[in-house]
Amino acid sequence: MVAKAEARYVSISPQKARLVVDLIRGQKVDHALVLLQAINKRIAPAVEKLVRSAVANAENRSSDIDVDKLIVCEAYVNEGPRQKRIRPAPMGRAYRYQRRTAHIIVKVTEKE
Repeated sequence: MVAKAEARYVSISPQKARLVVDLIRGQKVDHALVLLQAINKRIAPAVEKLVRSAVANAENRSSDIDVDKLIVCEAYVNEGPRQKRIRPAPMGRAYRYQRRTAHIIVKVTEKE
């Protein structure tokens, strides 16, 4: 039984979010939560909240599930829509830049 939690339109670059998500993939849930609390990245609290949500979804779907045996089976980051913005530049010109967003997905399952 796989339980999933998803955070969409998170305002961070997918490349930066993947640095954190790659660390918890395949880990036990309790170890992943401790790891996320120790990581000094801006996205770490959001990913921690997502892992806790996936664990709560697993508990709601099945009452006989053992939380201590849960592992993060899948964790990945997809690119969301980009917001196009304009920054003033010298001599009346304008520079375009993009504010990137990310969709973060975490799935947990019980280890056999």
